[in-house]
Amino acid sequence: MTMAAAADTLDLTTERPSFLQTPFGRNIAIGVAAAVVVAVMVAVWMWSQQPEYRVLFANYSDKDGGAITASLDQMAVKYKFSEGGSAILVPANQVHDVRLKLAAQGLPKGGNVGFELMENQKLGVSQFLEQVNYQRSLEGELARSIQSLAAVSAARVHLALPKPQVFVRDQQKPTASVLLNLQTGRTIDAAQVSAIVHLVASSVPELPPANVTVVDQAGNLLSDTSNKPAGAKALDPNQLKYVTQLQQSIVNQVQSLIEPLVGKGNVRAEATADIDFAQTDTAAESFKPNSPPEPQAIRSQQSSEAGAGAGANAGGVPGALSNQPPGAATAPITAAPGAPGAAPAAGPTRKDSTTNFEVDKTVRYEQKPMGGIKRLSVGVVVNYRRLVDAKTGKVTIKPLTAAEVAQINDLVREAMGFNKERGDTMNVTNAPFDGVDKPEEPQPVTPWWKDSANIEMAKEVGKFLLAAGVMLFLWFRFLGPLLRPLMRKLDALTADPVPPPVAEEEKTEEELASEEVREEQEAAEAVQVQNGYRENLALAKKLAVEDPRVVANVVKAWVGANE
Repeated sequence: MTMAAAADTLDLTTERPSFLQTPFGRNIAIGVAAAVVVAVMVAVWMWSQQPEYRVLFANYSDKDGGAITASLDQMAVKYKFSEGGSAILVPANQVHDVRLKLAAQGLPKGGNVGFELMENQKLGVSQFLEQVNYQRSLEGELARSIQSLAAVSAARVHLALPKPQVFVRDQQKPTASVLLNLQTGRTIDAAQVSAIVHLVASSVPELPPANVTVVDQAGNLLSDTSNKPAGAKALDPNQLKYVTQLQQSIVNQVQSLIEPLVGKGNVRAEATADIDFAQTDTAAESFKPNSPPEPQAIRSQQSSEAGAGAGANAGGVPGALSNQPPGAATAPITAAPGAPGAAPAAGPTRKDSTTNFEVDKTVRYEQKPMGGIKRLSVGVVVNYRRLVDAKTGKVTIKPLTAAEVAQINDLVREAMGFNKERGDTMNVTNAPFDGVDKPEEPQPVTPWWKDSANIEMAKEVGKFLLAAGVMLFLWFRFLGPLLRPLMRKLDALTADPVPPPVAEEEKTEEELASEEVREEQEAAEAVQVQNGYRENLALAKKLAVEDPRVVANVVKAWVGANE
């Protein structure tokens, strides 16, 4: 072997190996790399398992926020704040459960103090302080009740309760003011304002609704407390709502009858109702004209008769002469009437009769409720009939026949409750709608990749796939090659021991001969190796004599590699 070959074989280098090139350094580097890879894999796994947070409460007061977070800490529920701290977020699968538990604790309270303030009364408190606490409690309870409305996010109530007076003329009625903070984009109508006014007025003794003022966060006066002249009435929102509902009900009835005949979307109807909201009470008393006595009922009847005859009693001036008996007759009794000395003839008879009849009389009392229909007007437009050619797909339009229009007229009359005496009107027109000759455009179908539910599911699946991909990449690219040598050593330590050699069986002559030949060949190879070793040893001795520093460096490298 030449000198150059010997130098290459012994790795004759003059540089000292670095720390990472030593076995201990390589072990440290492998451990650090494995720890880093494991940490990255754990971080990716925790990121994939991070729950989705949703809003628990928003727009809360600072006091309520502190109480809510304290309760969440006691329940061991994770939470975080949104940007700006205007909302508390908790895991999506715990939102409803946490809300119910906090509601059982009375949270959030909304920043208002209710009647729980009266539970912590101190001993020896003055009567004035008791009255103040009662007023604060009543204001807080009213504010909580008003905040339960959907359109109201927060409310404040101020009560002015005057002291009771001895004299009636000195007594004053209480007043109230309500400040509403409405939800973003929400409004409150007059009926809801009236409900709030009556709610407050019914909760405070002797408080009339006229003394309640309602204002929103923009400073708009919602309750109308202006003095109106006697008899003046404003439009009632409930009445306007009733008219709208009645008209829409008539339209729905008409369309539900006509659409099965002409097809959906081929009929348009509108109705106008004239409603009488006046409440009328009528009292009338009428008499019939005189009628013949025969058919009339007799109420009372009275008759009398009077007459003068021959045997009439004597009459005259009372006195002595009238009390004396009559003298002898001077004229014959049988004398003819009218003869001298005869008695006077009998006078005529008088009869009187009075009959009273009943007088015909009619008394009528009529009360008409409000909300009666005075007049109805209905207009209906029916589209032309569309005909589609099955072969070419061409669309043509055709007006309805007179019989079909007459049938639709009859159906509309029945649906609206047509009353000619009331003055109702109805008009049905058959005309083509704009764009009727165009084919119907199909309803747009949302692609599956634009569906919000599919997008959320894709996000979740993508999160898990990304985490799994990163972990597999780190394992096969970094952690696997680093741990593979360690696993081999563990396998070598835990491997089963080598079984003892099996006793040799008796061999044949041919086998013995082949073994002798193989042994001779092995002996020859050993001699050659020994000769080569001697030559290398002689070469190394010669190199040590000629250049001892190179040999020293080679020995140091061998010693450092075995440390």
